[in-house]
Amino acid sequence: MRKIFKMIGISIIAIIVLIIIIVLLFLNLSPQFGKSPTTEQKIEYAKLENFKDGKFENQHKSPMNINYWKIFKELTKKASNRNPSKNILVENIDSITIGNHSSNVTQLTWFGHSAFLLEIDGKKILIDPMLSKTPSPISFLGAKRYSNIIPIEAEELPFIDIVILSHDHFDHLDYKTIKQIKNKVGRFYTPLGVGNHLDSWGVSEEKITELNWWESVEFDSINLICTPARHFSGRGLFDRATTLWCSWVIKGTKDNIYFSGDSGYDTHFKEIGNKYGPFDISLMECGQYNEDWKLLHMMPEETVKASVDLKSKLTLPIHWGGFTLAFHDWTDPIERVLIKANELNMDITTPKIGEPIILGNENFPSEKWWLNYIKNNN
Repeated sequence: MRKIFKMIGISIIAIIVLIIIIVLLFLNLSPQFGKSPTTEQKIEYAKLENFKDGKFENQHKSPMNINYWKIFKELTKKASNRNPSKNILVENIDSITIGNHSSNVTQLTWFGHSAFLLEIDGKKILIDPMLSKTPSPISFLGAKRYSNIIPIEAEELPFIDIVILSHDHFDHLDYKTIKQIKNKVGRFYTPLGVGNHLDSWGVSEEKITELNWWESVEFDSINLICTPARHFSGRGLFDRATTLWCSWVIKGTKDNIYFSGDSGYDTHFKEIGNKYGPFDISLMECGQYNEDWKLLHMMPEETVKASVDLKSKLTLPIHWGGFTLAFHDWTDPIERVLIKANELNMDITTPKIGEPIILGNENFPSEKWWLNYIKNNN
């Protein structure tokens, strides 16, 4: 009997070791995880105020207070409204209509979650283009996109002047999308270290520009400023905070736009608003939050507060409407942000996925389209 138990024990240990080896091989050999900063880069990063002990840091301490038992209970709890009741319909666009308007018109098209196409000063800019169906290195294990299609598939996109990235998490930086568009993009602008992923995926080094917080670059008439965010980074098990995360200011000839990336609420919003505001529109994170990680993902009421800090004339809540990556109802972000915005008399736009927003047009999208996809409404 002892021999049997011993053999069972050895077998279990062998299986565990084999699983660990397979996971490590996958992490090291699968291209989706990208490439970490080099030793030479880390030496340069060590000279920066926001890099310490081999990691980038937020302006203020931002711990995640993870309660794994609470997470387990949430995962096993039956929840009726964490996903839409049916596939979300989107408005389609095609490569011919993109850019087919006057260069003095600024137009935004939301792809769901945090992905956007921005047309400004006659240039086409993709922001955090996660255009795949699942924000995960293993497609069959990740959360599924709420819509079967997106407004335009990556391979159908025309030439894109600029791609802007906020950080390297899978729901913002997508391996498959980058591989599909890399040969028809003029420039990639990223926070420090994120360019290494692009380089490992075949993007020409000459196309990549990395910036630290408060650094800026000009692209014809457009000024891009890399600004702080309160978040973190990492694509694997051991690379947390080894690349930088950021928000962006995009200043055109007449329109001024802010993109929050992922961020908890902090003083940087007021600082950015004082330096670069007011903004004609702010694309503001509003979704995938939880009390356990509220320092890294804003609550909806904080989204409105941050928009006030930024001196934003119009706010577009993002980081919702694409995937379920937290435990709240999928409509909770937009419903709560509208309530708070109404209290403060702030303008919020709520476009359908694929519906264009033309800046300067007072009739911005405001339909509560998500009500058609709530289970108890059907």
